[in-house]
Amino acid sequence: MRLDSGRPELTEDIELSLLLEGVYRVTGHDFRQYTPATMRRRALHAASAEGLHSISELQGRVLRDAAAMQRLRETLSINVTEMFRDPSFFQALREQVLPVLRTHPFIRIWHAGCSTGEEVYSLAILLREAGLLDRSRLYATDMHAPALNAARSGIYPVQKLAAYERNYREAGGTGEFGAYFTAQYEHALVRADLRQNIIWGQHNLATDSSFNEFHLILCRNVLIYFTQRLQEQVKALLWHSLTPFGMLALGRHESMDFSEHAPRFTTLNLTEKLYRRIG
Repeated sequence: MRLDSGRPELTEDIELSLLLEGVYRVTGHDFRQYTPATMRRRALHAASAEGLHSISELQGRVLRDAAAMQRLRETLSINVTEMFRDPSFFQALREQVLPVLRTHPFIRIWHAGCSTGEEVYSLAILLREAGLLDRSRLYATDMHAPALNAARSGIYPVQKLAAYERNYREAGGTGEFGAYFTAQYEHALVRADLRQNIIWGQHNLATDSSFNEFHLILCRNVLIYFTQRLQEQVKALLWHSLTPFGMLALGRHESMDFSEHAPRFTTLNLTEKLYRRIG
């Protein structure tokens, strides 16, 4: 193929495609159907951090240097979260979802793309306050092992607790938020009873299959990084992973609108993107 030297973005598109193919073949982590603009921006940032001048140079580095590959994977992964992120969403969970979950003798919940775990522990707090945690099992997954390790530890910087508590109050929390942590020096550890019913594991939404049936799935602020084709693939996976009439939570900028899977769901809360499987 003859490249047009006046189209540097075409060259970058090819470089990015080859880089992501290499990452997939070496690590099994599939970023190939993530939105190109996001991946290009992150790849260029990774190249700059390595002291390189192009995505092609970055490809050569990571294919020969395992540590550089690990740094690239961390850069490509999306890990943006906080406790009770989008407080109105968690308030909607309290008011519309927990009463439905209460009708089940045992509750299975999947938090797909859990990042470093803050939103998983937020849900655990909601379940504890509703008296449902003891009969709940939370499966929290992410494709990024370092994020999972951080989540599993349940340790967060103590200076973040004030912001987390504000979110908790806005989400309708009335308890003593600080009592959910053991603070020591600069860090706070999530209380043991909030951690004991959580199972952490690696799962790649782009390549892995369903592994259980769940009464509630949270997959928030993940689909926005996928191409339309991959979004539809993941929505099918989520549908198959729900029990009949199970509930699905997407991110605020994600939707079932215009999806081929929309007829399989009813809408519980359009603003907070809460859906329920039909049958």
